[in-house]
Amino acid sequence: MKVDVLNMQGEKVKQVELPAAIFEAKVNVDLMHQAYQRQMANARLGTHETKTRHEVAGGGRKPWKQKGTGRARQGSTIAAQWVGGGRIHTPHPRKYTQTMPKKMRQAALRSALSVKAAESGIVVVDELKFDDLKTKVMAAALNNIVGSASALVLMPAKDETYDSTARVASNIPDAKILLASYVNVRDLLGYDKVIMPLKTLDVLSAHLGKE
Repeated sequence: MKVDVLNMQGEKVKQVELPAAIFEAKVNVDLMHQAYQRQMANARLGTHETKTRHEVAGGGRKPWKQKGTGRARQGSTIAAQWVGGGRIHTPHPRKYTQTMPKKMRQAALRSALSVKAAESGIVVVDELKFDDLKTKVMAAALNNIVGSASALVLMPAKDETYDSTARVASNIPDAKILLASYVNVRDLLGYDKVIMPLKTLDVLSAHLGKE
């Protein structure tokens, strides 16, 4: 699949062939869903906690005698039916972590990238480099490249260019800067366009090229 390579003014400078193994792979929706569910589950902290009746203070004596009052019998003020009493069948700390084999994760990413490519959602640029580190400069570049669409920008390496790009894009709500090695299904499907400098294609080929 050939796509145009744009500069920061949105002008076509040449064409490039996208690796077929990554951008024309067989789409497996179930695998993408599993990878998405795993990512969301692994992001959960699992620190929720509620107190059972054995952890609530109080309840040392019987509220009233067993018989003769006309009221329902009660054994303790920390029972679940009392306000401020212990809770039952409520959350306690746990791990939500899910595992998924590496080859399955890679196949899910290839599927997501192939979906984006089929929808013309992959945009390749020659480079992203800013002499003037201002948000308006980045916003103007994104407008030239993808218009009003939301954009995920995959950078090839964590270097000075990555740092400056992330800095100028931090206040743009519809844009996210991400290292290509950290690409994930949630972000790929969550943005309208995926912008890649040419060097990012080499990183993706090394990371996802082999099935």
